[in-house]
Amino acid sequence: MQLHDVWFILIAVLWIGYFFLEGFDFGIGVLTKLLARNTAERRVLINTIGPVWDGNEVWLLTAGGATFAAFPDWYATLFSGFYVPLLVILVCLIVRGVAFEYRAKRTDERWQRNWEHAIFWTSLLPAFLWGVAFANIVHGVAIDRHKNYVGGLLDLLNPYALLGGLVTLVLFTFHGAVFASLKTVGEIRERARATALWLGLATAVLAPGFLVWTQLHQGNGRSLAAVVVAVAALAAALAANQAGREGWAFTFSGLTVVAAVAVLFLSLFPDVMPSTLDGSWSLTVENAASSPYTLKLMTVIAAVFTPLVLLYQGWTYWVFRKRIGVQHIPAAQSADH
Repeated sequence: MQLHDVWFILIAVLWIGYFFLEGFDFGIGVLTKLLARNTAERRVLINTIGPVWDGNEVWLLTAGGATFAAFPDWYATLFSGFYVPLLVILVCLIVRGVAFEYRAKRTDERWQRNWEHAIFWTSLLPAFLWGVAFANIVHGVAIDRHKNYVGGLLDLLNPYALLGGLVTLVLFTFHGAVFASLKTVGEIRERARATALWLGLATAVLAPGFLVWTQLHQGNGRSLAAVVVAVAALAAALAANQAGREGWAFTFSGLTVVAAVAVLFLSLFPDVMPSTLDGSWSLTVENAASSPYTLKLMTVIAAVFTPLVLLYQGWTYWVFRKRIGVQHIPAAQSADH
């Protein structure tokens, strides 16, 4: 196995880790409108991810940086061709971070509601747009012989990509509802479990169609195995949720996310961005990669620092592992305006 193959796998792992963690993160943001009934419950949901949401986004920064360093042509074509949707995602992530920090700075009703609206929309839009972006990467886009994207914005809004966006939105929200049931107590916990049921059923309607479409388009034996794992994990998550086994439900909802994203990367390899104009113009792990020296240096750095980051983030989740409920929200913050 060549180093460029290793780095494709590492980048896939980074994106999978990002969607596993930021998936329930986005889901919680969407659920502040779908699940919470008052100010106290919205605060409870926000507090479930309060200590970890910024750490989750480190995976995105690392994935983007690794793509830039290991596959500069992939990075250049991706970020120039998908400039508008990726810019929207970036703006959403910035506003979302500000909203988390500023929402509780004042007790004014209008102030808090405006930031809550921001949290909802800046969670929903990225959850949808990431699916659109990765569906287009896998399906292929108009890339010319000079490795430039020559399509337009509307070309990215094709039926396959829009279905991919709906799948990630519903799947992440389901993942978030399961996480909410795992991290809360009281009435909101019971409603989170009930919400997870219908979100899981919606995912069961949409996701298999998208995964089968992907498999039929350019799948292989490895991606087919991942499709089977994703479908089985989703069924197991729904069963565990109905049985009230929130820990297992979260494990299986997370495995669903992992397997579904793995399907995309397994279908993609050895391409990194297929060309719909001419297959010989596609970007691959070989023609889009950096020099062997660069990849070797990156491998050494990753071997040293990756375990440290994983240990720190794991410790953060352990420290903030306890459940919370409306009784843990100070009265000044929980009053329903």
